[in-house]
Amino acid sequence: MTGNVTGEVTGDLAKYSDGELATLALDRSSAAYAMLMRRHEARIYRLIRSHIGNNDEALDLVQESFVAAWLALKSYDPARPFGTWLARIAINKSRDWGRRRAVRKFFTFAAPLDGDVLEIPDDAIGPDVAADDRQRMAAAARAIPQLPTQLKEPLILCAVDGLSQADAATVLGISEKAVETRIRRARARLTEILGNA
Repeated sequence: MTGNVTGEVTGDLAKYSDGELATLALDRSSAAYAMLMRRHEARIYRLIRSHIGNNDEALDLVQESFVAAWLALKSYDPARPFGTWLARIAINKSRDWGRRRAVRKFFTFAAPLDGDVLEIPDDAIGPDVAADDRQRMAAAARAIPQLPTQLKEPLILCAVDGLSQADAATVLGISEKAVETRIRRARARLTEILGNA
């Protein structure tokens, strides 16, 4: 790894770990931070979109999350997983968005936002099965944002984002057993919501 006067790093940044990239970013390497963003943007988008149920707002919140992470980068411990640290920031941004939305809704009596769903067809199955699966996925995607925050967050982190229950517990600052219990309750609540739809 070599650097220049402006703090930029030359060489293949893709081979560096997240911790190394974060350290380089602290040394004013915008290229290193850009690589961190590229590595994590799709995952953070899925996490936020699943949390709030709105594609366009999720894009804005991804940007806000990365800006907040950049501003707080000095507090990041490179020995710990960057993705977990970033997921906590993204969850907090999603919570803030939910509070702002609740306030706007209270004062303007606005109708709830519809959750748009990205549809990715699977060519390996028949069109009728794919259509049925898409309908069920769309219904679930609309139902997840209706869950209480304490149930929604562990479900999204584990089922949508693919984190282990231990990693989800770290992100949320709760015990692994609490994550397991909340996921079970979230699934039961989703079944109830989808059954009444």
